[in-house]
Amino acid sequence: MTDWQDMTSVTSEHRGSILVLTINRPEVRNALDQPTLTVLTQALIGAATDPQVLVVVLTGAGDRAFCAGLDLKALATHGVPDPDTSPVNLLRGGYPKPVIAALNGPAVGGGFELALACDLLVAAEHCYLALPEVGRGIAASEGGTELPLRLPLAVALELGLTGSPLSAGRALELGLINQVVPIGQALPTALQYAEQISKHSPAAVVATKALMYEALAVDRAISRRSARRVTADLLAGPDAAEGAAAFVEKRAPHWTPQTTA
Repeated sequence: MTDWQDMTSVTSEHRGSILVLTINRPEVRNALDQPTLTVLTQALIGAATDPQVLVVVLTGAGDRAFCAGLDLKALATHGVPDPDTSPVNLLRGGYPKPVIAALNGPAVGGGFELALACDLLVAAEHCYLALPEVGRGIAASEGGTELPLRLPLAVALELGLTGSPLSAGRALELGLINQVVPIGQALPTALQYAEQISKHSPAAVVATKALMYEALAVDRAISRRSARRVTADLLAGPDAAEGAAAFVEKRAPHWTPQTTA
């Protein structure tokens, strides 16, 4: 049973252990103003500590855009948003649970950076990705300038310096996104990924995500020590024993809920 909670510019839907967050400002291509940033950040913080939520799916309303980035009209009127209410910074700061972006349309500027902060990306075929910040006198410093870690340098520089769009198909070829689907199928496909992930041990999923990101950020020796430590903890924990028992008994496993982020 689904339960919709209207939060004005963001809607929240619980589908079992999956939380779907939708940026709900289609009239401005789901651009981010201060209230939207605040509510989205609060929802993500809540999901991180909710043991009933195993996976978060993030999408936009309609099919015109996933997110057009910062609402420039709101910026001109109300000034720079509070950096403490940045969902991008929250997601990039070691967010524990898997977050899947269902790109129902173009992701531009801060919308592209929001997508980059997610773990898996599913894009509708008409989606494109762009960083137009240099044309506005700023830099895409909340993830866009880290694209050389995920794309060939020449491609990253082209995106960052020209503002030219990258099609979903080309992004798939480059390994930036996981799947391209027909219009209207980004959310259903993202939910399929989420359902698959949510069947597994919550502790093992959280640990695997953390270790994979750590492998990108630290010396390999440190990464390997962390991997050994976490693996030892998992093997000594209840889920490893339950997984083995379920395999032997040919039944679905009953995982131990995660009680903290």
